[in-house]
Amino acid sequence: PVEVFIQLVHAWKNLACLEGKCSNLLLTGYYPAISGTKSCHSSAARLLAFGLHHIRQSQRHSQQERHVMGDDAALVPVAYVNGKRHVLPPGRAEVTLLTYLRELGLKGTKLGCGEGGCGACTVMVSSLEAPAEAGGEQTLVHRAVNACLCPLYAVEGCHVVTVEGIGSGRAGLHPVQERLARAHGSQCGFCTPGFVMSMYSLLRSKPEAPTEEEIEEALAGNLCRCTGYRPILDAFKVFAKVEEGAYTEEAIAASLALSEDANNAAGDSVSSRSSTDGADDRGATSNDLLKVDGPDLSLAHGDAGRGKEGNRPPKENPPIKPGQKVCPSTGQPCDCGAGAPVGTSSDDKDAMYGSGMPARPTAEPIFPPELRRRPPTELTLPGPLATWHRPTSLESLLALKAKHPAAKLVVGNTEVGIEMKFKAAGYPHLVGTTHVPELNQLEVTEEGLRVGAAVPLTKMLHRMKELIATEPRTRTSTLRAVVEQLRWFAGVQIRNTACLGGNICTGSPISDLNPIWMACRATFDIAGQGTKARTVPARGFFLGYRKVDLEPHELLTSVFIPFNFQYEYVKEFKQAHRKDDDIAIANGGMRVKMVQDSTGAWVGEEVELAFGGVAAKTIKAPLTEQALTGVTWDQKALSAALEKLQQDVNITADAPGGMVEFRRSLAASFLFRFLVSVNNSLAADVPDFTSAFPDDAESADVLYERPAARGLQYFDGVGDSDVVGKPYRHVAADMQVTGEATYVDDIPLPANTLYAAVVPSARPHAKLLSVDTSEALKAEGVEAFFGAKDVPGDNRVGAVEHDEHLFADGLVTCVGQAIGVIVADTEAHARAAVRLVKVEYEDLPPIMSCADAIQANSYFEGWGHRIDCGDVDSVLEGGCDQVLQGDIRIGGQEHFYLETNAAIVIPKEHDEFESFSSTQAPTKGQVVMHGVLGVPMHKIVTRTKRLGGGFGGKETRSAFINAMLAIPAYHLRRPIRTMLDRDEDMQSTGTRHPFYAEYKVGFTKEGVIKGLDLNIYNNAGHSLDLSSSIMDRALLHTDNSYRLGAVRAVGHLCKTNQFSNTAFRGFGGPQGMMVTEHWIDQIARTLGVTPEAVREANMYDENDVTHYGQVLDGCQVRPCWYYVKKNADFESRQKEIAAFNAKNRWRKRGMTLIPTKFGISFTTKFLNQAGALIHIYTDGTVLCTHGGVEMGQGLHTKIAQIVAHDLGIPLSSVYIAETATDKVPNASPTAASASSDMYGGAATDACRQLNERLKPYREKLAGKPFAEMVMAAHLDRVDLSAHGFYSTPDITGFGGDRPFNYFTHGAAATEVELDVLTGDFQIRRTDICMDLGASLNPAIDIGQVEGGFVQGMGWTCLEELVWGDSDHKWVRPAGSLFTRGPGTYKIPATNSIPVDFRVSLLRDAPNFRTPMAHSSKAVGEPPFFLGASTFFALKEAVYAARASAGHTGFFQLDSPATPERLRMACADHLTAPFAPPHLRCKISC
Repeated sequence: PVEVFIQLVHAWKNLACLEGKCSNLLLTGYYPAISGTKSCHSSAARLLAFGLHHIRQSQRHSQQERHVMGDDAALVPVAYVNGKRHVLPPGRAEVTLLTYLRELGLKGTKLGCGEGGCGACTVMVSSLEAPAEAGGEQTLVHRAVNACLCPLYAVEGCHVVTVEGIGSGRAGLHPVQERLARAHGSQCGFCTPGFVMSMYSLLRSKPEAPTEEEIEEALAGNLCRCTGYRPILDAFKVFAKVEEGAYTEEAIAASLALSEDANNAAGDSVSSRSSTDGADDRGATSNDLLKVDGPDLSLAHGDAGRGKEGNRPPKENPPIKPGQKVCPSTGQPCDCGAGAPVGTSSDDKDAMYGSGMPARPTAEPIFPPELRRRPPTELTLPGPLATWHRPTSLESLLALKAKHPAAKLVVGNTEVGIEMKFKAAGYPHLVGTTHVPELNQLEVTEEGLRVGAAVPLTKMLHRMKELIATEPRTRTSTLRAVVEQLRWFAGVQIRNTACLGGNICTGSPISDLNPIWMACRATFDIAGQGTKARTVPARGFFLGYRKVDLEPHELLTSVFIPFNFQYEYVKEFKQAHRKDDDIAIANGGMRVKMVQDSTGAWVGEEVELAFGGVAAKTIKAPLTEQALTGVTWDQKALSAALEKLQQDVNITADAPGGMVEFRRSLAASFLFRFLVSVNNSLAADVPDFTSAFPDDAESADVLYERPAARGLQYFDGVGDSDVVGKPYRHVAADMQVTGEATYVDDIPLPANTLYAAVVPSARPHAKLLSVDTSEALKAEGVEAFFGAKDVPGDNRVGAVEHDEHLFADGLVTCVGQAIGVIVADTEAHARAAVRLVKVEYEDLPPIMSCADAIQANSYFEGWGHRIDCGDVDSVLEGGCDQVLQGDIRIGGQEHFYLETNAAIVIPKEHDEFESFSSTQAPTKGQVVMHGVLGVPMHKIVTRTKRLGGGFGGKETRSAFINAMLAIPAYHLRRPIRTMLDRDEDMQSTGTRHPFYAEYKVGFTKEGVIKGLDLNIYNNAGHSLDLSSSIMDRALLHTDNSYRLGAVRAVGHLCKTNQFSNTAFRGFGGPQGMMVTEHWIDQIARTLGVTPEAVREANMYDENDVTHYGQVLDGCQVRPCWYYVKKNADFESRQKEIAAFNAKNRWRKRGMTLIPTKFGISFTTKFLNQAGALIHIYTDGTVLCTHGGVEMGQGLHTKIAQIVAHDLGIPLSSVYIAETATDKVPNASPTAASASSDMYGGAATDACRQLNERLKPYREKLAGKPFAEMVMAAHLDRVDLSAHGFYSTPDITGFGGDRPFNYFTHGAAATEVELDVLTGDFQIRRTDICMDLGASLNPAIDIGQVEGGFVQGMGWTCLEELVWGDSDHKWVRPAGSLFTRGPGTYKIPATNSIPVDFRVSLLRDAPNFRTPMAHSSKAVGEPPFFLGASTFFALKEAVYAARASAGHTGFFQLDSPATPERLRMACADHLTAPFAPPHLRCKISC
């Protein structure tokens, strides 16, 4: 082996690797035998040393296995993780790779959803892949994989690389990690390791640099709730283009020589004029290991990130060079001197964030030589719950299927894994088919392509792309349709593992590919032991709901996809809630062969139309096919076909999935689009052929194209000596990108820790007759069950009013309410035991919506407040020119923080308890535990290090999870932990409140508002929680940014049988503003003017008075408005949009400009207080603890900057400790966007005290290091610890004339493009200006603006909660939440954000109300409502579509503006057979 290896080294050195074409060899820092060897100076010597070490190590492993197992050693299941060899544990066939990795202590791989929909669990799996075609060679494949779905035994013989395996804070960051940290691409950090591994896997999987579009596609399977994605995409664009010289031997050698210089520079403080580049003053040390695998990611990438000219921002606002001074008014270079604004752009991220060289060159694990030599063997790994089989031949597989007919065949586990986790499906036999050669081959014949049933979709996709590039276009119409359909099929992680056969055989009625197979004449090859192999046409394979033409002993072996002929056209169709990574609402596959008849006319000869999502299985449309056969495809044929389609696609009103009118309309839209497309294709292929459709139909055939996203950011620069105001990156960014940041579920636990699983109610409203836990208590590992009778203190709990029970007692009032908890030794045992608990109910009538509550008069009496201003009745009766009335329904929103609620409760001596909780309000957790245990608060300590997102959802609801764990901890005196699954968290922790509003508004003929009569209702749920305060803020913000005249605004809190709804970013304010903008639009349509004209006519000015009596001082809404109006070139673009809409019947654009005004303070007065504790140590370093919680918003970073500034020390000398109730007591929740103000004020107060004590020493030791001054003070017995306190001055709370300390203002202009036929849309451009005073950290603030905008856009345009209510009777069980995970609930993805995203911070606008926070303003919640500009831009596009269809005037559009609502609102001849033009789609409200 040594001689062979030496030859390999020479071959590598001289040939492939230096050209970046080999990704099989790489040095690693995980082998201590070589990592510190001083003699290994050359890359070849180090490689040789590593190889010898690895060979000897592998030989030792083999000898040990032979000694232990004799001749059966080859059967030992082995996998490598980050270069380390692991023998996989026995009896764990049902366990996922994620579970195993976390058991190993690799906590960087996160559990975000458990269904492969969020990407937080992404790892890279490398394996040797058998040749796909006869005569081929094995290839090494690197692929991103969802560890939460991947079976543990599926990685046998593979190398798994996690985020810990590519870099760390001590050993050095990998370039991917380094770039993401520097580019501010991590906020809460929970999703960050997944993004890192998706990008890393992409780079390892490609021999050449990816395109920007490929990068965005690779990240489509990863979700982020914080950043708005723009900084993540910017960070990774450096890898999109590589200089030609990057892989020369000289460049590799130079990288070593330059590493020391890079280390010295990488951590230096960066001038504020360079960019938002993560300025930092932390140092770094060197690591002399060289990585040489594939594209050398450690090298500078020159002009990386610069795409095609067509994708750059418009020429009138060119990209800004790094460091260039920019005029925010014009976007052009200027020379204004010190304090000039800084401009940064996506095109310049390479220069701004430095080269791809990390501070310390890192090393990556190679593919282990042992695995190269290890032949694939059959495996049978038995276990108590399941046996894992891995056959290596079709014969063996057929024998297994004959012996175990119910066995599940697994490749990616993307279907079976979800069934096992969420449906508690038990499968005793799991069969991995990845090593069956016959099922993994791709064969090209003259007639077509044969694809093995186990071929992953990515592999099939790549082969099809190759054929498309090499075969004549006339032969590849089907392949192009499949490729385009797969472009939107799930995320890359799913496509990398999911196989073709699994996608077919699940028989899903919404499969994206099955309609295409049916239409294109594909055939399925089927085999079974003892029966004759047979071939079944795809059109006859699907028999019913998830029922296919397979006998129990049979399996699908391959799929044959025929090539096409000339004038044969195949087209794919799909519409989903979200464009990227989403399951279909409806889809289709269509094929036609066009021929000339005897008259020379082109007619349809073979017509195949298949639809998914419109029946219990994928169906054909025979009547429609017949109508289109033998006729010219013109308008007459279309009309006849559409009439027949109504018979072919007929969905019952209560069909599962709902949206009946929309789905039937989509089928019609698909058919129309197909006919237009075929006409256009014939026109391109046949000389002198002219499309039978008019010119205005051309836009029906426009393909979806989206360029790579771009961004521009403008902010005020500060001097080089300033700490405050600089764009420092998040203080935990480096830990987050390496997976080293610790969240609650990552905390190492004592050995005797138990896991608690909630026993939930399955009824929305019922008497609780009995709870039988006898069978559950007999289950393996179970310790006990605890319910209401076991609560030693008070079982009544609540955020404000104690009106709910910790554990249900005799009555359940919502689905998901806790009846009790099962405590067991493992999570799996606890969850299995929960399913054994038998609960008897007596159902009672549920109230699920605001409409139900209004009808039943079900309210929280006394908690709905009101605001009265002026004589509304007299104004509406005669004091205005016109009065309009109407209503609007606004859906809720799931928080979808990536880290679900988690907690640990540890009992200690003398009834002391310590809790680690994922909460925004540690004090609330302490208070609730005190109540349910009857233990005084001074014995309870709650700690929070960081959150993986919160957004208000962890303000109150997390406290009750703490309390539930406290009960078993109290009785058993053992630590108890839990982490809710995604579906549990969504069902049982509340959402943003749905709202319903009725209004009357009076105004003049000029559009001036004179009076408003408003009744506004929120769906509070089954308990009060914070609903009253949320309604208060809605009432206070119902003016948005406008003078309203006389106002009567009354709030009603609807008591329903949903889980209690709770705080969410904006806290009711956005709902109040949404109502206002709705009737603003109605006024504009009534007067025949633009909504912007009405907004300007009523917009607040300085010293105006709000409807609740607060005088507006420092009102910046008009400056923000006019800034955006000018810099977005609003008026001229409106004209361009009008011209575009006139030319395009089926694609419409819209643009709108929206302001916002958000009040800063808790409206409950006593909450506006804060504390901070600061210690100075004798080495000159500072420890600060405050009552605020870091949840990604950068609070700790900002407080550290304030402390560093006030004490005059470097930022690196300040450390912010965890938030704990024994350090800062009685802290208010981290909410209301006020934390930087309050805790910054408290920290400033503490620094003031310390500075007063240190003043004599500063004078005496002027010019000396801070540490020397501190030591001198210490020796003089000066107290170097101070507690600071701050309370917001001059505020009154709700009901007074100054409920807010100040207002944060902003404005946004958004342009969209709408696909009229489907309701699909994209955001072409957004311009935002935010008034944030003198920003504490512009990089963090811009991140909050972008993230808030995208989250607000999601609320108003994408995210829809569907409950089992009267509008959705198909949801079972009744009263439950249907949208309980990323598969059914869609937050924005990378593809959802504006293509052109521009953010400016208003210049020269310091906030005189926050001197303690350096004149800054709060940022968390204020930008959220600007996302609604997308909603109203889409409404403008729909107005244009309705005008083309002959509909004029105002129309109702409830929120969110989903594709369903948008499409049906367009109201044309295609929707007319299924719905009236003013249809209001069903909504859970």
